[in-house]
Parts: sequence; structure tokens; C-alpha cells
Amino acid sequence: MKILLLICVLGLTFGLVLAPAEEPKKEEKKPSANSLGFTDPAKLTEKASETFKVQFDTTKGKFTIEVTRSLSPNGADRFYNLVRSGYFKDIAFFRVIPGFMCQFGIHGDPNISAKWREAAITDDPVKGSNSRGTISFATAGPNTRTTQLFINFGDNRNLDGIGFSPFGKVIEGMDVVDKINSEYGEGAPRGRGPDQSRVQGGGNAYLKKDFPNLDYIKSATIVPGDSNK
Repeated sequence: MKILLLICVLGLTFGLVLAPAEEPKKEEKKPSANSLGFTDPAKLTEKASETFKVQFDTTKGKFTIEVTRSLSPNGADRFYNLVRSGYFKDIAFFRVIPGFMCQFGIHGDPNISAKWREAAITDDPVKGSNSRGTISFATAGPNTRTTQLFINFGDNRNLDGIGFSPFGKVIEGMDVVDKINSEYGEGAPRGRGPDQSRVQGGGNAYLKKDFPNLDYIKSATIVPGDSNK
């Protein structure tokens, strides 16, 4: 399993770094109490609206993302289905690097995250740019997008040529995104933040024990009346 370690910092330059493939350590595995549709990735294949808005409610406040499907159709469809299924509940911003981006999307229940690790979608051509406020999927190489996403804090146009395809942008509440806790920074082993393999295997039990000050997504919902087929 390839860990979706998006980017690391080296001086003032960001370079693409892929973590070695490894199986996550199973620190805790509890049966899920959630019977919603996101437990079966194969069923979440609905085509998204051409444009729609999603409001995130987080431990720092609310922000809204507007999605334009034509920018990245496969990415927009995956995001749309994750939101509609209720996937984004108690989801940590586990990798937050000031001036660069905040990363999230690993489910807090290891049983759920295990089902999504192999549910990858096909890449989209990069039509937009990773400018401030845009949202893209993290990857571990070609055709590996699953559930992990990042919001750009700065102008990260250098990511465009590597294949990171934005599908939307924060249109309200970017000040909230800027306040997401970044005290842990880069993830282990390069930094002092969460180890992704342990996040996959231990879920929120690991995160809340060892990184108690992380911020979380409480919910994400489609804004009614704003979709356009």
C-alpha cells in the first residue's frame, strides 16, 4: 500500500516525495457503528452536478468550497459522492504545513479507511492551477487518488505539472482554513506530525491520543439550491 505523502519541504522548495509501500500497523480495529453508504466504495459512483457547493463545519469554524466538475470530472465525482454519503465526519486535518497546504481525508475508523485504500480513481488532466484556496486530491503516483485531499494555503503552481488536478476552490471562510492547527507540521518520519501508516491502522484513536490538538472536520454537506445539472 502506498502512503499518500503528498509533498515535503526542503528549504524554500517543495518536491514530490513518495513514501515506501508498507502495510499499516493495526493498532486498533473496532467494528464500525456507521451503516451509511460510504462503507461500500463500489456503490458511490453517482455523477456530480456540473457545479455545486459544499460547506465544511470544522473545529475552527465553517468554510465553503465551490466545485467545477469540468476542471477534474473524476475528482469532482469522487468528492461529491464522499460528501453525500456522510464520509466527512470526525476527519482530521492530519498534515498541515504553513504556507503550503493542509491535508485530510483518512477516515477515523480503520475498518473504513481499509476499504478505501484500493478504491482509486483514474487521473484527470490538469486544467486548473493549484493556487491559494484550491482543493485537489493527494496521490501516490498515477491513478492513485482515493479519499485524501489538500487545500492550498499558497500559490503552488509547481504542483500543476506533476499531475495534481484541482476541482474546486474555497469561496467563503478561507480565514478559517488559515487557522487550522499547524503545530505538528510535516508527518513522521520527516517531521513530528502523525505517521500516515499509523493513521491508517490506528485511526482517530491514535491521532487523539498522540496529537490531541489537531483540528477536525465535524461535517460536510452539499449546499441546497446551488447545484446545477
